[in-house]
This record gives sequence, C-alpha cells and structure tokens, in this order.
Amino acid sequence: MNKKIQDSIFASVTGFVVAFIFADFLQATKFSGFAWHLFWLFPVLSVVCLEIANQIGKKITFIDEAAKFFLVGAFSAVVDIKVFQFSAWILGLIIFVSPLVSKSISFLVSTVVKYGGNKIWVFSAQGGPASGWENKYLAKELLQFFTITLIGMIIDVATFYYFTKIMGPQFSMQPKIWEELSIVFSALVAALWNFLGYKFWVFKK
Repeated sequence: MNKKIQDSIFASVTGFVVAFIFADFLQATKFSGFAWHLFWLFPVLSVVCLEIANQIGKKITFIDEAAKFFLVGAFSAVVDIKVFQFSAWILGLIIFVSPLVSKSISFLVSTVVKYGGNKIWVFSAQGGPASGWENKYLAKELLQFFTITLIGMIIDVATFYYFTKIMGPQFSMQPKIWEELSIVFSALVAALWNFLGYKFWVFKK
C-alpha cells in the first residue's frame, strides 16, 4: 500500500477514535448537540494537518515526526483512558484500590501501543529478523525505551494526581469528565518528555 495512503488511513482512524473522548466532553456542556460533528471533523483535520506536516517535513524532518508522534500519542491516550476505566471497574469488583493503580496499568498498556507506533511509523526504526548483533541492539533499545517510559510514567501519574487530587474538578465540570480530561493533560506532559527521549536516545538514527 502507498505510504501516503497508509498515513491518511491511520490519521483518519486516530481522529475518529479521539472524537469519542471529546464528544464526552461536549455532552457535558451546552454544545452537546454538536458532538456528532466531531466524528467527521476530527478525521478530516487529522489527515489535513498530517499532509501539511508532511510537506513541511520535506525540509524540516522534525515537523513530520512531531505530527506523527502526536497522532500516535492521541491514539494511545484513548487507549489509556479506556483501559483506566475498564481496569478501575474490574479492580473495583474485586477489591477497593487506589485509582493510581488503575492509572499505572493503563499507562503501561498504552505505552506498548506507543512503542509500536513510534518504532514502526514515527521514527521508522524498523529492523529485519533479529539475530546475533541485532539481538543485542534490540535488548539495548528496549532497555532505553523502558527507562524513558518509566520516567514518563512517573511524570504522567504525578501530573494525574495533581489534577485530580490537588486541583480537583474545575469550571463546574463533572468528576468523571474532569478525570478523563486529567488523563489527557497528564499524557501531554509525559509526551513531551517521551518525544525527546525517543528521538534523541532510543530511536536515534
């Protein structure tokens, strides 16, 4: 399949998936009637913005990588939110545990998604069949990746704790919506650290 078509498909799917989260936000406001528009608007915007980034990226590679990293991060954020909600529900049926436990689980699961997306798509760091030196290289890459990710998890969870436990819901927002928004905020803060770490250390060319 043509690379540009693949990029467009991933961008549109990401936009559609992210629309579910933002539709939840709108449902809690007076603009709830516009929520369904997000399911066509976000995919279109994702494809258009990626195409613009690709054109700029022909001269400044960083821009193209940053756009793709953002899309992978957005997709992972949705995974983060849904795994958090599911794990919190499952663990709540078994035994009461801190939401931070569910948040840590969801962060690790979404990180697996990020690893694949960043390695294969964002930084194009694909390799052939692992053997000999390649095995050692892969082990080193994984160690570096999880080092960056572990620090990112600490940043992510700490930011989530600040928004939910210290700051608390703002603008008369429902606790569930604020919790989802806090996950997005914490993911964005950790994303900056992760991008720099992945680009200049883990997937350095």
